[in-house]
Amino acid sequence: MFSDAAARLAGLAGALLGWRPEEFWKATPAELAAVLGAMIPEEVAATADDLARLREMFPDG
Repeated sequence: MFSDAAARLAGLAGALLGWRPEEFWKATPAELAAVLGAMIPEEVAATADDLARLREMFPDG
C-alpha cells in the first residue's frame, strides 16, 4: 500500500538524513533516491542486470 511505503520512507529519511516531514514531502522521488543512493557503496548497489535477474526469479513483483 502506498501510504505504508510512504510512511516507512518518511521515517527512513528522518532517521538517516535528519529530514523533517515537510522536507520529505517537498523532495522529489529522484532527489530522495539520489541522496540515499549516495549513502550506498557502489559495490553494494544493485545493477540493471541484478534487477533483471530478480524480476525473472520473482515475476509477480
